[in-house]
Amino acid sequence: MRTNIVLNDQLVKEAFSYVPVKTKRELIETALRELVQNHRRLNLLDLAGQLKIRDDYDYKNMRSRDAGQ
Repeated sequence: MRTNIVLNDQLVKEAFSYVPVKTKRELIETALRELVQNHRRLNLLDLAGQLKIRDDYDYKNMRSRDAGQ
């Protein structure tokens, strides 16, 4: 999708210092990907406390079996 936007020059300059991209297009695409990933992660946090863990689940036993491999 082609679009024209006005960007804050100082913000763009700072953003370039955080990611190894060369063009504004790459910078915007990276920013959009990270935005979507962060929101997906937040949506997963909404599930906190809603999952039922089996009564017989023994995480200590699982850890000791994995450590031996």
